[in-house]
Amino acid sequence: MGFNIQTIRDIKVWFIRELKDFYPESEINAFINIILKNVLGLSKMNAFTFPETRLTNSQSHEIMDICRQLRTGKPLQYIMGETCFYNLTIKTNSHTLIPRPETEELVDHIIKENKGFRGSIIDAGTGTGCIAIALAVNLPEAQVYGFDISEEALKTAEENTALNKAKVDFFKSDILDPDLSLFIKTDIIVSNPPYVTESEKKFMDRNVLDFEPHSALFVPDKDPLVFYRALIKLSKIILNPGGKLYFEINENMGSRLLKLLYSNGYGNTEIIKDLNGKDRIIKGIKND
Repeated sequence: MGFNIQTIRDIKVWFIRELKDFYPESEINAFINIILKNVLGLSKMNAFTFPETRLTNSQSHEIMDICRQLRTGKPLQYIMGETCFYNLTIKTNSHTLIPRPETEELVDHIIKENKGFRGSIIDAGTGTGCIAIALAVNLPEAQVYGFDISEEALKTAEENTALNKAKVDFFKSDILDPDLSLFIKTDIIVSNPPYVTESEKKFMDRNVLDFEPHSALFVPDKDPLVFYRALIKLSKIILNPGGKLYFEINENMGSRLLKLLYSNGYGNTEIIKDLNGKDRIIKGIKND
């Protein structure tokens, strides 16, 4: 890298030259816009208006270091230590899955379907806490809880709660072996559990496989619904009659999950497609 970034204009030249063999130009431009905002505190319009603005040495070195890490495939959300989720700032790290747009769709559906909700919500496998926090902020009269097996993830979730001035109570428990003494009766259970099968790994990007926690992503081919079965078993104990389940799902598992919900006494079941037209959310109501 025999070139220094001295002005805002140089950033794009540098990034396209160094990353063109790793990312499409549209993604590189998205990286640049995030860096302009997070490192330089500039909007895209500011940068366009004043392209000859000079950078400090520390800014130049920071941006070049970000570029170097991007060349390894490390996700920008981990490099920057945060991402945007449902208009909230969510801290991320290698202990937590990076929140996806599909999960924003799950949150959006719950919020729109439950306006003015005053009951309790439990987010199972909370990770960064993004689902629980977004629900707490947008359904302010709800009592929101989240649990995870990972202590590091729970620390991140607590930080994100404080950062977004939300009210969420987190606790440690395992979806597959929950400590029932920690749970209260609830009205909504939401979860984005691991649902990518081991055989689907070969279709995934290197930056996901190399950097994101596999325990939050993958399930065995022989038992791809293991987490959903456990959640439905838990729901029989803690979900109030008439309570709702909302799960993010593998696009190939919708029909199997519908049968699973129906066989466990759930009605009003529905599969909702994501913006890409893939089965992504399943919901059901617990019969009285």
